[in-house]
Amino acid sequence: MTITDEYRSAIEAIILVSDNPVGSNVMAQLLEIPKKKVEEICIQLAGEYEAEGRGFILVNVAGGYRFQTHPDAAPYVERFVIEGQNTRLSAAALETLAIIAYKQPISRMQISAIRGVDVDTVVRTLQQRGYVYEVGRDVGPGSAVLFGTTSLFLERIGLHSLNDLPPLADFVPGADVVEALESGLRPEETNIQMDISAEGLSRQSGKDMPPAT
Repeated sequence: MTITDEYRSAIEAIILVSDNPVGSNVMAQLLEIPKKKVEEICIQLAGEYEAEGRGFILVNVAGGYRFQTHPDAAPYVERFVIEGQNTRLSAAALETLAIIAYKQPISRMQISAIRGVDVDTVVRTLQQRGYVYEVGRDVGPGSAVLFGTTSLFLERIGLHSLNDLPPLADFVPGADVVEALESGLRPEETNIQMDISAEGLSRQSGKDMPPAT
C-alpha cells in the first residue's frame, strides 16, 4: 500500500464513522497533509464511486464531506426504511428505551453507564423509529445531549402520560427472593473433623501402631 492509498483509506474511514460532514481542514490536520491534497483525494474517490456504479456517493455538503445513498437507489432505501419501521425492536433497544423512559432526561453516557455497553447505535435506531428525541443539553461540562421519549412512544405502549408508567418497585424482587438467590450462590459449609487419635492416624497411614507397654 502506497502512502496515497493509506490516505485514501483513512479519509474513507473518518467520513464513514462521522455522523456529520467532515471538513477537509479537519482531515488535513488528522492526516498531517495539505488541505488541497485531501480535497483532491475526495474528488477522486467520488469519481470512482460514481464510475463503478456504487449504491452510495461521496458529496460535499455543509462545509464537509459525507457518504449518502445514491439517488438511483432511493426506491429500495425507502422500502427498507418503511419495512424496517414494522420490525420488532431488539432486546437491547427495549432495554435502552426503558432506561430513557424512566430516567429522562438522560445522556448517552449515563445510559451506557447503566447498561455497561455502548448505546450510540441503539439510541440512533430509537430516534429513527420516532420513540426518543433530543430534549436539550446538560448544563455540565461537555453539554451532553439529553434524550427523552416522544408521544409516539406513549401511543405505542398505550399510556396517556409518563405518570402512567408502572412503578419500578413492581419489577424489583422482594428481600426474601434476593436472600434465596444469594444463599443459593454461597458455597456449602462443610465441617471436616480430623481424627487425630492414634488409631485414626494408624488407619490413615496404613501402618499398625506398636503395642502399648
